[in-house]
Amino acid sequence: MDKNKENVPKIRFPGFTSPWEQRKVKDIFKVTRGYVLAATETMDKKTDEMPYPVYSSQTKDNGLMGYYKDFLYENAITWTTDGANAGTVNYRDGKFYCTNVCGVLLSDDGYANKMVSEALNNISCKHVSKVGNPKLMNNVMSEIVVSLPKTIEEQNIISDLLNRLDNLITLHQRKLNHLQDKKKSLLQKMFPKNGECFPELRFPGFTDPWEQRNWEETADISTNMVDPKTGSYDELPHIGPGNIESFTGKILDNVMKVKDSNLISGKFHFYKGDIIYGKINPQLGKYAIAPFEGLASADSYILNTKNGVVQNFLYSVLQTNDFYKYSVSVSTRTGMPKINRDELNVYNYKAPKTEEQTRIGNLFVELDHLIVLHQRKLNHIKEQKKSLLQQMFI
Repeated sequence: MDKNKENVPKIRFPGFTSPWEQRKVKDIFKVTRGYVLAATETMDKKTDEMPYPVYSSQTKDNGLMGYYKDFLYENAITWTTDGANAGTVNYRDGKFYCTNVCGVLLSDDGYANKMVSEALNNISCKHVSKVGNPKLMNNVMSEIVVSLPKTIEEQNIISDLLNRLDNLITLHQRKLNHLQDKKKSLLQKMFPKNGECFPELRFPGFTDPWEQRNWEETADISTNMVDPKTGSYDELPHIGPGNIESFTGKILDNVMKVKDSNLISGKFHFYKGDIIYGKINPQLGKYAIAPFEGLASADSYILNTKNGVVQNFLYSVLQTNDFYKYSVSVSTRTGMPKINRDELNVYNYKAPKTEEQTRIGNLFVELDHLIVLHQRKLNHIKEQKKSLLQQMFI
């Protein structure tokens, strides 16, 4: 096979035809590392006195630990040397400080760029020592061989594309975070605090005090358990707490049909619009409005409202901090944490009249739909980037 063809990516920008070359890290970079810095010496937010970002081994906020008064490096590549995230590589634009668990790659020839950092990130995990505490130390990083375009010009064009994609990902992540924070805030403000009958925030035109309602009097917990082995339910999906994303109500993509699930014991038959609530480990916040008919694990409750309580409103109650605290407090026991029927049935909550319930319930369902939409957009862009990395790199 022609070696030149082996060293050419599947997708390339027009005008570039030369085969890529393999280079050792130590041949194109000065390999160094950061310095010890206590988190207490940094600030959470950037200020005139603390303008420089500090990067560490954490994964949240792209490794950003805080801000500091001094910087160590500028326009360089870093990687995590120790711990669970060992081998994670990032390009750092501008002046920055990094801690001692960060290795640093410096170049005066332009190799410190986004494209090279992604190329290294694709292969660095193969060189992490898994004995004891995971490590990728300077001497090992120095010997890694990476495939790169011969010209810095091609590297920079690829870097620009990756930066645009990352900026798009960041934008959609911020929008998603904003919606999630907005929902959390509304759940706190649109339900009365303990001992109160009026919420902090409500729709115009509603002024009546909320009344105390009891779970058993307003919600039916299904006893419609069926035998999944009869064949009558083979084509229906089977849902358990493991198929529901925590605190979002999203049904995951790992749902299987009854006939493919090797079910033995009885399951609850549910219908579209029923509420599915995971009774095991309530601290995980497993709840969803069923988007289809199916069978649910015996580890779940199937809920439907009655006596003047609206389904979407009760679903919103499940998501409040008050219900969460209650469900966790009564589920504490030896073995597997669980909220049983009696504990659920004695729970009391405040509710307004039906019309206001409907407005509140629909608002949170609409917010959930928006959150799912933004999550899909975000995932789509991430998948696009992943696909490009596979085809534009060797």
